[in-house]
Amino acid sequence: MKARVTWVEDLTFMAESESGHAVLLSAGEASGGKDNCLRPFELLLLGLGGCASIDVVSILKKSRQDITTCEAHLSAVRFDGIPAYFTNINCHFLVTGHNLSEKQVKRAVDLSFEKYCSVSFMLREMAEITWSYEIQEG
Repeated sequence: MKARVTWVEDLTFMAESESGHAVLLSAGEASGGKDNCLRPFELLLLGLGGCASIDVVSILKKSRQDITTCEAHLSAVRFDGIPAYFTNINCHFLVTGHNLSEKQVKRAVDLSFEKYCSVSFMLREMAEITWSYEIQEG
């Protein structure tokens, strides 16, 4: 896998993936940036939520669950020093659907974090990662 990050101006950068997708990144105002787009650490947290969400939805679809929405709500705590790495991350899933099996939803979320989500496996080397879920009818 390859990627490229190119300086645009000030502390704003264009990050491009090998697959041809791009996103702007910037430092926050406290670090001298304009805070006009995603910060790299935000992107890292979003990557975890995206990776786990892909797993959860795929597993639930394969187990024939009638899901209508799936949201991952992430919160993280960073070490108050340099480097300011994540120390704790929580991912709470809100899964909505019709007649969802709690057993299947729990299984999907657990499998993501215990077996499939590559991003969580990398981040858990530095951070304690916890997860939970909630089911809504609809």
